Amino acid sequence: MANIAEMTPFQAVTRYFDQACDQLGVRDEVRNLICTPDREMRVEIPVRMDNGDLEVFIGYRIQHNGSRGPYKGGVRYHPEADEEEIRALAALMTWKTALVGIPFGGAKGGVQCDPRKMSARELQALTRRFTRSISQIIGVNRDIPAPDVGTNSQTMAWMMSAYAEENGYTPGVVTGKPLELGGSGGREQATGRGVSLMIKEVAKDLNIEMDHSKIVVQGYGNVGSWAAHYLDQSGCNVVAVSDVNGGIHNSQGLDLAQLKTHMDSTGTVIGFKGAEDITNDALLEMECDFLVPAALGGAIHIGNAAKIRARMVVEGANNPVTPGGEAILNDRGVPCLPDLLVNAGGVTVSYFEWVQNIQRFPWDLDRVNGALEEILVRAYREVRDTVAKDKITYRAAAFSIAVDRVVKALELQGLP
Repeated sequence: MANIAEMTPFQAVTRYFDQACDQLGVRDEVRNLICTPDREMRVEIPVRMDNGDLEVFIGYRIQHNGSRGPYKGGVRYHPEADEEEIRALAALMTWKTALVGIPFGGAKGGVQCDPRKMSARELQALTRRFTRSISQIIGVNRDIPAPDVGTNSQTMAWMMSAYAEENGYTPGVVTGKPLELGGSGGREQATGRGVSLMIKEVAKDLNIEMDHSKIVVQGYGNVGSWAAHYLDQSGCNVVAVSDVNGGIHNSQGLDLAQLKTHMDSTGTVIGFKGAEDITNDALLEMECDFLVPAALGGAIHIGNAAKIRARMVVEGANNPVTPGGEAILNDRGVPCLPDLLVNAGGVTVSYFEWVQNIQRFPWDLDRVNGALEEILVRAYREVRDTVAKDKITYRAAAFSIAVDRVVKALELQGLP
């Protein structure tokens, strides 16, 4: 195993998995079987660009484990969406779905591209070709993609359409679709809503008053902005947020409605008149009750973990805290609520959408939100109780619960 300070994302996830196996006494042959992804597909995606050039992009679909149900996981469009990152995210999906108790396995997809520099026509061509390339391994009872970083409901509409060209109308093949195509109410907000629900629950246990508590959000995209919205509605003071261009800060709390108007007109949080501009580094090191890293992985690491002044780190993104960074946080008494619990709202409502598509019966928004809260709060309390019982971290408890469920499912079906 690599040095803790030099671990790749997949090595980090494997480390947490191995620790859970040690805790549970899982046999070596079982852990080796689970640790290895079930299937990895790498595809070339040729796209004729608007300028007439032919560019070839590399895409992946990695299916980590399907012992508890069809594979489930997002599709990421990002320049750094390489095989190593996708493999790690696929494994995280296995543990995330197991932890919250929904009947899915774990998978992830990705294409190495920069969607911000591509036209809508280029993105549609990329998506359709990628979907056709992986169509033989996805399906409503095989593997169900969803949006992730760099993708959205429009991307899922294109995927659904491309899949239908060979397989007929199959809305359940993807989730996170537009409502007009069988999407679910509450799906867009689900991950951010889940982040806010987890903060509310842990605040009760830590005796932190939600009213006027200070929240800092790194990454003001879909997850971060909705989390901030719901926390603001709960009486919290969202004092700082950031995007790829930098951050903004107002010690009295940001006016999120005015910030949305500013972002709609400028495309960034920078320059908002109701706050001062700050760097992303300064934002991470700000004193607050809850720090929510909701951008990309590796935001908190051995280089800055000693400077974190939050009472708790709540992982809105996947892998935002490295193992080395978390070791420093633990030594300093700063607990970290892990991603596989905190941001599981998205996959949970994706499950609801899949169920609605299969049954051809839509749910109203109250039912979606009520079921989401019930599942996530139950999962949080299971983690909390395991922390208290075994005297371990939140992450170790979450992995222990999830790994135990996957191991039992695999053994009940019989080893090879």
